[in-house]
Amino acid sequence: MATIGFVGVGKIGMPICENLIKSGHRVVGYRRSSLVEFEKIGGVPARSAADVGARADIVFSCLPSTQALDDAVQGPHGLVQTARAGQIVAELGSHPVPDKKRQIAPLAEKGAIFIDGEVSGTPGMVAARKGVIYLAGDAAACKKIEPPIAGFADSCLYLGEFGAASRVKLVNNLLVAINIAATAEAMALGLKAGVDVPLMIKAIATGSGGSTQFGIRAPWMAERRFQPVQGPVPALQHYFPMIDDMAKEVGVATPILDCVMPLYQRFIDMGFAADDVARMVDVLGALPRSK
Repeated sequence: MATIGFVGVGKIGMPICENLIKSGHRVVGYRRSSLVEFEKIGGVPARSAADVGARADIVFSCLPSTQALDDAVQGPHGLVQTARAGQIVAELGSHPVPDKKRQIAPLAEKGAIFIDGEVSGTPGMVAARKGVIYLAGDAAACKKIEPPIAGFADSCLYLGEFGAASRVKLVNNLLVAINIAATAEAMALGLKAGVDVPLMIKAIATGSGGSTQFGIRAPWMAERRFQPVQGPVPALQHYFPMIDDMAKEVGVATPILDCVMPLYQRFIDMGFAADDVARMVDVLGALPRSK
């Protein structure tokens, strides 16, 4: 199988790379910090993003910030330095659409194509191949990278013009934020209701009130299992300004999200930032009744 490049081998990138390697791909990867764990799973370390690009015609990246994305693509050791005709670069991290769009032209000057990609799912879901990959942009290029994506995810959706993947991810994460808070409120009530908690979780998860977040995190809340962190609150808060900007742009009110955002700040203020977002059950459980 072809060599696949990966820039940003972090919490999401590592399980993606591991699945690619398990599916038979040679994966050349780079991150600013240690690549020891990447090497342990069979990855081939690179010296820079440019080095990754020099060795792979298809490069995935998953960067934590716009600054990191700019540096990885356009920096002195970025992908643009070794970009070439026919190369495809797909960024799977979440950034404002204009920040993603400005990566298109520098790569296009070298004949390379930049794709708007997103990952829907926790690191655990990605490791189990249950993450959903969103793609948007050049249709032919998106089609071309579907085979390697099949090496790490069972579901991949092409959503249309560049930016559509990012916008769908924001809609998705609006629901994630609301569903986690709703799950925490339900569990705070259920834990004190005097019922068989495991049976309650089973009944709800398979019934009309269930959701993906309830299925994942209700058991953790019941067991007070907040480590290892699968979804930190600061990572979820990263999306709130982008969701707000999109809602303002299209003129849609978000009153439910507006109600739950302060709960996430309260989570941080209570000193829970190092725990999984499942600890939201403690935030809700500590609130006094307002009436």
